[in-house]
Amino acid sequence: MTNELWRWSAQDLAKAIRNREVSSREAVQSCLDRAQQVNPVFNPLTEIYADQALRAADAADAAVAAKQELGALHGVPVTIKANADLAGTATTNGVTAYRDLVASENNPAVDNWIKAGAVVIGRSNVPAFSWRWFTDNDLHGRTLNPFDAARTPGGSSGGAAVAAALGIGPLAHGSDQGGSIRYPAYACGVAGLRPSQGRVPGYNASQLSERPVASQLAATQGPLGRTVADLRLGLAAMSAGDSRDPWWAPAPLDQRRPGESRRVALFRGAAGFKADPAVDDALQRSAAWLEDAGYIVEEAEPPRFGEAAELWLSVLMNEASGSMGREIERAGDAAIQRAYRSMLAHAPRLDKDGFVNAMAMRTSILREWGLFFDRYPVLLMPVSFDLPFRVDQDQLGEDAMADMLRAQSPLVSTAILGLPGLSVPVGMADGVPVGVQLAAARFREDLCLAAGEAVEARAAWSVLDRLTV
Repeated sequence: MTNELWRWSAQDLAKAIRNREVSSREAVQSCLDRAQQVNPVFNPLTEIYADQALRAADAADAAVAAKQELGALHGVPVTIKANADLAGTATTNGVTAYRDLVASENNPAVDNWIKAGAVVIGRSNVPAFSWRWFTDNDLHGRTLNPFDAARTPGGSSGGAAVAAALGIGPLAHGSDQGGSIRYPAYACGVAGLRPSQGRVPGYNASQLSERPVASQLAATQGPLGRTVADLRLGLAAMSAGDSRDPWWAPAPLDQRRPGESRRVALFRGAAGFKADPAVDDALQRSAAWLEDAGYIVEEAEPPRFGEAAELWLSVLMNEASGSMGREIERAGDAAIQRAYRSMLAHAPRLDKDGFVNAMAMRTSILREWGLFFDRYPVLLMPVSFDLPFRVDQDQLGEDAMADMLRAQSPLVSTAILGLPGLSVPVGMADGVPVGVQLAAARFREDLCLAAGEAVEARAAWSVLDRLTV
């Protein structure tokens, strides 16, 4: 089956390469061949580094033959999002004006994967500035959802999700400031992990200035893949410390202890936040699967949920209305400019005291969520209250944007609090994948992953078996 190594998981490839059952060159070539077949149709990758990747694969195979110490991802093909620095390549972030912004060094998360032995085969597409829940830009074009081209593949890590779904590498790098890992995973039928803020180090030497503080507190990098086990592997490799990120914390990856509570809060919605029937069905099925796995599931609403979602919009858009907003107007394409203006119309204007008070309120809300997690260590909730949006729904004006913001509140509320969240696919609805989100307290990705594996095992979902390409 070496001609179908693109179907293999990262775990299986890493083991087989280590044991010399297959070569890294075979695995990389298989994924490159798959990219040649499907990338012209779906456009998940903006750049494909075939020659460079095959040289790296040969070096990986030589290291195996020499019995050198091997990293967890040794020889495994991966993709890197176009908004993260990869030395010697342009960090375009989907912006035409940045097409020649060549990075001089790797982003720490990218560095960590490469140090773990991963072979980078290409760059994944994003919307301009990695800002929208859609993946389209004037520089690289539109990425299509492989299940339904009329639906978004998600954003901003839409290229990463589509690449993983189609078999162009078992692991894809992504980033998440408001659902940008979890939402594309949801839309494309793969798994995606947003780690806690501070878990995975991040820094782009190519950036023009430091990100503002609320963005620093909300933004993380993490893996997308076809199995939760691969996310576990990708997270472990990605999360090694790096002095370039002062927010990084040396938290253990697995903090589970015998006898730890197995209570799960099921959040199906609240006043003003109604889930699509298919989303609600996915939640209830997942709750039953968790109970079958030995969890105790109770319906409960996390504290100040609506306030947390509003806080994300308020602080991030007030930050963005400064230099970021000016850069969007200067260098952004028409789609990001329209989406940005529609989103800004719903954000209250804050003066200095208002912004300071809003950031203080973040601590209050996070404290209450911490107490909530003391009672319910795992929160089962929607990824989005809606099925994946129609393409360019954010181009339809302020009313459409208001509906989208309500739908995405499970994504943005957890992001502004810096919490981990795992998107797990569980089936299909209306011709597109549907999934659920598992959240937990800061640095408790272990709880999300364990519950996610229980859901995954019972859902028996395989994205490659569902796709016809």
